[in-house]
Amino acid sequence: MTPDLIDLLRRVDTPTVCNAIEVAQGKRGFDDFTRGTMLAADPAAGAMVGYAVTAQIAALAPPSEPADVIRARRMAYYKAMAEGPKPSLAVIEDVDFPDCIGAFWGEVNTTIHKGFGMSGALTNGVMRDLGDLAEGFPVVAGSVGPSHGFVHVRTIGTPVTIFGLAIRPGDLVHADRHGAVVIPPDVVDGLAAAIGKMQQTERLVLVPAREPGFDFAAFESAWAAFEKART
Repeated sequence: MTPDLIDLLRRVDTPTVCNAIEVAQGKRGFDDFTRGTMLAADPAAGAMVGYAVTAQIAALAPPSEPADVIRARRMAYYKAMAEGPKPSLAVIEDVDFPDCIGAFWGEVNTTIHKGFGMSGALTNGVMRDLGDLAEGFPVVAGSVGPSHGFVHVRTIGTPVTIFGLAIRPGDLVHADRHGAVVIPPDVVDGLAAAIGKMQQTERLVLVPAREPGFDFAAFESAWAAFEKART
């Protein structure tokens, strides 16, 4: 991705990216996005975009492996997060889902991951410390809770599933308060143009609809132009 494309993707929301992917593909039916309602720690924070650095965690029960094994894996996790290709996004599957209790994302972990230069975090698990999370580090999670439980890292760099969306290490992910989407590699080069075309097409309806005197006749004319232009 070019710096200009990264900047553009951070300025648009995830529904815009979903629509633009269909424009770039020239058809409807794109379905690499999350299902269900996710929670944004700061809905006004805007979008996060990056290459997925993945891991799995659990928190309902204490880890059964020796403490030195758990600690070594924890350090390997942080090393992977620190050294992932930028822009990077922490994508963490809580394998206890839908019964997640352990808040992996709070003031400490958001501050650490922001310090690593990561763009944000996407998880089906729990977040906490709302109001004290690292500024400028968006978190989109499955729930909010008060405790970390027995949270520990299970796997690093494996495929994960977040709210029905399968994400592999290195996938390009865009996420905000609406959820997340994996951007197909074959549309990246044309994505900026697709976003521009999609926004221009929507203006065919939005501009007339916001003008005084908008009525059904004006709508019918605008909608005909919109249908002709859209994917």
